[in-house]
Amino acid sequence: MSHTPRLRTVLSCTLLVAVTAATATACGGPDGHPLSARPYDAARQVAFNTPSGSVKAPLDKPLEVTARGKDGRITDVTAVDTAGHYLAGELSADGSRWRSTAPLVAGTRYTVRVATEDREGSPGARTLTFETAPAKKLLKVAFGPQAGKYGVGQPITAELSAPVTTKAGKAAVERSLKVRSVPAVAGAWHWVDDKKLHYRPKEFWPVGASITVTGNLAGVRVAGDLYGGPVKPLNLSIGDRVEAITDAASHQMTVKRNGKVINTIPVTTGKPGFSTRNGIKVVLGKEYYVRMRSTTVGIAAGSSESYDLPVYYATRVTWSGEYVHAAPWSAGSHGSANVSHGCTGMSTSNAAWFYQTVRPGDLVTVINSDGKEMDHFGNGFGDWNLPWHKWQAGSAALADAPRTHHLRLQPGL
Repeated sequence: MSHTPRLRTVLSCTLLVAVTAATATACGGPDGHPLSARPYDAARQVAFNTPSGSVKAPLDKPLEVTARGKDGRITDVTAVDTAGHYLAGELSADGSRWRSTAPLVAGTRYTVRVATEDREGSPGARTLTFETAPAKKLLKVAFGPQAGKYGVGQPITAELSAPVTTKAGKAAVERSLKVRSVPAVAGAWHWVDDKKLHYRPKEFWPVGASITVTGNLAGVRVAGDLYGGPVKPLNLSIGDRVEAITDAASHQMTVKRNGKVINTIPVTTGKPGFSTRNGIKVVLGKEYYVRMRSTTVGIAAGSSESYDLPVYYATRVTWSGEYVHAAPWSAGSHGSANVSHGCTGMSTSNAAWFYQTVRPGDLVTVINSDGKEMDHFGNGFGDWNLPWHKWQAGSAALADAPRTHHLRLQPGL
């Protein structure tokens, strides 16, 4: 019987002990000081430019930490506010000074931890807390829509109480607004104008998704003396994927739920001169009864095109007055001709079914119409008509993010 395996095991254990011992020696600090040694109190070694006592730090000055004398140097500084924001800063090459490079958050408490070392390399530490002055001007943010259940096309909106015009300010606002969905999807904010943002995923929301929208803007400097205020969170849920596709050329609407056709409805759309807009629209709301008057869309009373009608089962898709609704007065044209002033008309029974089937956020798409394309913004939610790359181009935070350059290796390298 051979004993070679046992000898190999003993030698391996002996080598492991030797390596462990060597490693322990190598991990010691200068002059044998172990790195695990408890840091000394560096109170006499560092100084802060924060006010003393109960005086709050001004917002227009950076935080500075300096090393006193030549007995040691600063090795690291972290400054964190109560919301978890880390304050960016730079440490000088010789370790004599650390200075913040980002604005202080207003109306918060900072905890500053400083690491030092003396001439012998022994570690020191010092912790400081201070409060910042409150903001004089607050930027408020209101999320939309209201909490509830919506269709897969519902964008998230953010309305600001004041315009934000600078690129840096917009990026600061956008980075503080978080949208989380379960399941997770890729999405981005898009600045509609200086006071309004929309958020949508790359594709439609997943069926059954849960969405949480939060803002971490409180105290964050936006521009000048304008700082973020508290933001009320928003919770949404997403229902089935319900989409209606109206073919203006064939005068038919096809309604699908989760990809399966559930109804085909004869319709009439806008006649020449009043052609229905093409493109993807989103249900904005439902009104059982609407009095529709031509004067509200610029048609003079008494003209050959004027009208004043009671309309039932009206599902709104634009703010300018385009609906899917009951149109019993044009029953002879349903499925055969376009005779409306831009709305999609159908029988009362079909309009009632459609009204009861859809919810805000569901999709209504018009194809093969002679009308213009749906506006991207301002007349409802035309957000989905923007290609994804153009949607992302409206994000200040994405434009502000550093670009990653990839090195393409040659074959064989």
